[in-house]
Amino acid sequence: MANLRSLVKRRKAVRNIRKITKTMELIATSRFQRALKRAQEAEAFTRKIAELAADLSQNAGDVSHPLLVSRPVKKSLLLVLTANRGLCGGYNASVLREAMLAVRQYTTANTAFDLEVSGKRGIAFFKFQGLARTKEYTNFEDKPTFAEVDALASRLIELYATGQIDELKVAYMKFLNPARQTAVVETLLPLAGVTEGPSTASVSVGRVNYEFLPDASEILEELVPLALKIRLFKCFLDAAVSEQIARRVAMKAATENAGELIKDITRLYNRTRQANITKEISELIAGAEALK
Repeated sequence: MANLRSLVKRRKAVRNIRKITKTMELIATSRFQRALKRAQEAEAFTRKIAELAADLSQNAGDVSHPLLVSRPVKKSLLLVLTANRGLCGGYNASVLREAMLAVRQYTTANTAFDLEVSGKRGIAFFKFQGLARTKEYTNFEDKPTFAEVDALASRLIELYATGQIDELKVAYMKFLNPARQTAVVETLLPLAGVTEGPSTASVSVGRVNYEFLPDASEILEELVPLALKIRLFKCFLDAAVSEQIARRVAMKAATENAGELIKDITRLYNRTRQANITKEISELIAGAEALK
């Protein structure tokens, strides 16, 4: 039988853990609500920017933009978005699994690539794997700002425009709805996918004729980089809200498991205590009989 004192200590420890996980669940829920609102607002803006860029690029005639031009991939850049903290279930593992699949594809195709990682968990993972990181970021928390992403996106645009990279891929947790998130590796550069967005169908039905002032090249020069920055910002927002959802689910499960464990320990404590009482009564009866 277990020792009563050890059972009491163990139950107390589990109760303290349950308080911590419950608190973390409430915090994650609060952060999730704020992150969800930002992600939903960015979703509409990202979609409209993509539609506008698609319309303008299709109506600009022979005018194009370097970020829209595809070329043979001699060197790629893979940006991996993970969390700075754990205790969020399989969130980091899912993203890193997709990232490693992309790394293996690069290796199989003998394609040179740079690896940039955001989040301490991803940095630690790739360090353990022995993969060199070109850049590491730990400043993106659960509330990424557009100014931070803008600085990163501007550097990536410069790398692509100058031919230092021929492709940009981002591995992150894509937010679909509060009940579903999926780890993906998306190609952000070249932005050829922008011209194949949801607006293509509407253009084919009723083509809009634009008059460009001052001219199409100057408008695309401003709009196309903005579209890339907004898409990258949306990736960070999706990653942030998905992380909080995963943490809330993990902490809720941990709290429920702690409650079940407390019940089991309490039952074992009661059985052990009852067995000790029964044993003491039996010893008293045996002693009384021996004195007769």
